[in-house]
This record gives sequence, C-alpha cells and structure tokens, in this order.
Amino acid sequence: MSERSDRIYRISFVNQDRIYEIFAKQVYESDLYGFVVVEEIVFGTQSSLVIDPGEERLKTEFEAVKRSFIPIHSVIRIDEVEKTGISKVHALDGNPASNISHFPRPAGNKKND
Repeated sequence: MSERSDRIYRISFVNQDRIYEIFAKQVYESDLYGFVVVEEIVFGTQSSLVIDPGEERLKTEFEAVKRSFIPIHSVIRIDEVEKTGISKVHALDGNPASNISHFPRPAGNKKND
C-alpha cells in the first residue's frame, strides 16, 4: 500500500486556452460522467532557493482546492513520474513547434465568414 501512496502523476490539460501541467498524488475517473478527478496537488519543494513565479501563481490558484474535476476532453496526457517537477502554464498559441494536436472546436460566431 505504501508503494501506491508514493506515486506522483503529471497531468497536462487545457484550461481557458492555456495548457496546465500540474503534479498530483491521486488521479482517477470521477463519478461525474466525463470528468477526471485530481487530488493532493503537489508543488516543488519549499527548500528550493530559486522560486518560479509561474509555479507560485499556480500554487495560489490551487491553494484552497481539495479536489479538481477536469473534463476528460481537456486532458492531454497523464504520466506517472518518479518525482515532482515544476508546475507550469503554457499559452495555447498554435506554435508549430508544439507536438500537441488539438481536437477541433465548434466554430464560433464569426461575422467575416
């Protein structure tokens, strides 16, 4: 049982046109259809001399969160990793160097079409 509690997962998902990359101790399918549950979000060690402002913003955003329900269609990837890394937020700008393919989104109300 202790082996299971030592697992760390890196979760990448899209939220408001940004890609979030966070680390958590528990990830599982929700009872709410179409959602993944993320619990026990983990951030870098407090003893680190250099503080990443991006990670600090994420830490503040998830500070009072007990459990996050992420829509399954927003999840890009979930990896089991050996140790916690730095949590990040990337802009979703369609960078050609990106290796992420996105699902087509419904067309918005465009006046120039």
